[in-house]
Amino acid sequence: MVCDNCHERDAVVNLTTIENNAVRQLHLCEQCAAERGVETTVATPKHPLGEFLQAVQQQSGPASAEAGKCGFCGLTMKDFRATGRMGCARCYSTFEASMRELLRRVHGNPRHIGQAYRAPRDEVLEKSSVLGELREKLRRAIEQEQFEVAAQLRDRIRVLE
Repeated sequence: MVCDNCHERDAVVNLTTIENNAVRQLHLCEQCAAERGVETTVATPKHPLGEFLQAVQQQSGPASAEAGKCGFCGLTMKDFRATGRMGCARCYSTFEASMRELLRRVHGNPRHIGQAYRAPRDEVLEKSSVLGELREKLRRAIEQEQFEVAAQLRDRIRVLE
């Protein structure tokens, strides 16, 4: 599509304006859009965690200088601070010392201290599966208008709950 203003270059910006309940669309090239004051370059938003990490890193001073560069993906600690994201699984071992210090500062301890996941007991799982089957039977009985059967199923579900 050609620019609606200069009719020379390809349009890369679609500008939609509404004036007096009338919608007007302009297809502009990058230069014409810049002349009208439309910003054509979109800056990548900074991640809030990245800003926090930069503040923590600045406070720690030269003691936690750059930990190097990940040999697999090439991510640096500076990149991590900017984005708040690791580049690959190997970054965790590459930047382990820096990450431990960061966790210590953020959480007060570099190790997880909290509750561990415990799987539900077999009785609870069995009870929930029986309840699920009964509810499905109840739904089908209601659809088929078998209200006596539905009432019995409802009572059995109430006893199990």
